[in-house]
Order: sequence, then structure tokens, then C-alpha cells
Amino acid sequence: MIEINSVDGFQGKEKDIIIFSTVRSSSKQKSFRGNQIGFLKDLRRMNVAITRAKYCLYVIGNSKVLNTNK
Repeated sequence: MIEINSVDGFQGKEKDIIIFSTVRSSSKQKSFRGNQIGFLKDLRRMNVAITRAKYCLYVIGNSKVLNTNK
């Protein structure tokens, strides 16, 4: 069974395989340098995003953008 949800929707759940998409689009196309990326601002939400997979976690996103946030 496939379940699609937000990070918050997976709170308290575990799944065998999770595909975590960090891809987003913006009509403004502004640079992310120096800005915090929304889902990375709250470490609790990030923890939920990366700890719900039992066996396999795939993270899909732009590595250049993800690397701008410490």
C-alpha cells in the first residue's frame, strides 16, 4: 500500500520504505544562500522525516540547495 502524506502526517508511524521529497517550486526563483529552508528550520520535524523508515529511506532533492543549510 502506498501512503502519501506530509512530514507531520507520519508522526508516530513507521513504514518499510519512505521516499522523502525535498523538491519544491517557487515562482520567485530566489537564491537560497543564507536563508533557512522551511522543513530544516525545525529539527523535530526533520527528525520525524528521516527516522520513520524501517528499512530504506530515499531522499530526493537538490543537493546544492540542501547543502546551504547547516
